[in-house]
Amino acid sequence: MSENPSSTPLDRIALSKVEERISFLYAEKATINRDNNALTIHDYRGVAHVPAADLAVLLLGPGTRVTYAAMALLGDAGVSVVWVGEKGIRYYAHGRPLAKTSRNAMAQAAIVTNQRRRLFCARQMYAMRFPGEDVSRLSMAQLRGREGARMKRIYSEHSARTGVYWSRRSYNPADFDAGDPINRALTAANAALYGVAHAVIVSLGFNPALGIVHQGTDRAFVYDLADLYKAEITIPAAFDAVAGAQMDADRYVRHFVRDKVVEKRLLQRMVKDLLFLMEIDSEAENIEAELRLWSDLETVASGINWEEE
Repeated sequence: MSENPSSTPLDRIALSKVEERISFLYAEKATINRDNNALTIHDYRGVAHVPAADLAVLLLGPGTRVTYAAMALLGDAGVSVVWVGEKGIRYYAHGRPLAKTSRNAMAQAAIVTNQRRRLFCARQMYAMRFPGEDVSRLSMAQLRGREGARMKRIYSEHSARTGVYWSRRSYNPADFDAGDPINRALTAANAALYGVAHAVIVSLGFNPALGIVHQGTDRAFVYDLADLYKAEITIPAAFDAVAGAQMDADRYVRHFVRDKVVEKRLLQRMVKDLLFLMEIDSEAENIEAELRLWSDLETVASGINWEEE
C-alpha cells in the first residue's frame, strides 16, 4: 500500500480514453481503498481489484466508506465520483467530472443559447419519444400538445393493465402525502429517475441547469433527460407498485425503478443519448485540457503577461 498516495500522480497522457473505460461502477456497503494503481473494493464477499485508469465513473451507494488514498487515486485517474442512493436512484453530490475539458458544457451552452439549434434539439428529444412519427416541422406548442396526448394514453393503458384507478396526474410538491397512492408512487419513481439522470449529466461535465425544454431551475436539464424514459421506466413501475402494495407503493416503487434501471442498462443509454442530443461524436478523448484565455477573435495562451499587446 502506498504510504504517500498523492506524491506520484498518474500520467494522464497514458490513461485510457473514455470510450475504452468501464462506464459506471456501483458500490455499496463496502470499503474502498487503494493498492498501488488499483482500487480495492472490500465487502462481505471478499476483495475486488479494479484498475482506476479503466474506470469512468464510480457511484458510491449507501454504507460505502472511502479512504483518502483511494480518493487521491481516483482524482489522478480522472474518475468521476458520485454519491448516490441505492443502485444509483438518488443523486446527492459529486466530485469533479470525468471530462476535464469544458467541451461538453460549451456544446450544451451553444445549443441552449441558439434558438434554431435549441428547437432542433427539442424536436430530437420528442422524436425519441414518438418513434416512427415525423416531428421535424412541429412548433414547441404542437410538441407539447402531442406529448400531453401521448402521456394521457400511456396512463390509461397502464391503468387498464394493472386495474389501478387513474383520474389524472395531480401532486403538491409541498405536501407529498396529499396525493392518492398512484400519484405518490409516480412522484417517488420520478424522483428516483431524476437522481439517475443527474448523476449521468454531472459525470460527463454537462450543466444540469441548462435545459432545452425545461428552464428556470438548477435541474432543468435533469428533467429534460429523465422525461425521455418515464414511459418506459417510472410509469409502469408506479402502476405495478400500487397494484402489488397500494398502501406502501411510494416506498416499494423505488425498488421497481432500481431493477428497471439495471435491466434496461439505463446509465449506458443515457450517456449515448446525451452525446447524440448535444451533437458530440464521442465522450471526451482528451482527459487533460489546455487552459487558455478567451478573445473576441481566437483563444490565446494563459500564463503570459499580455501588457505589450
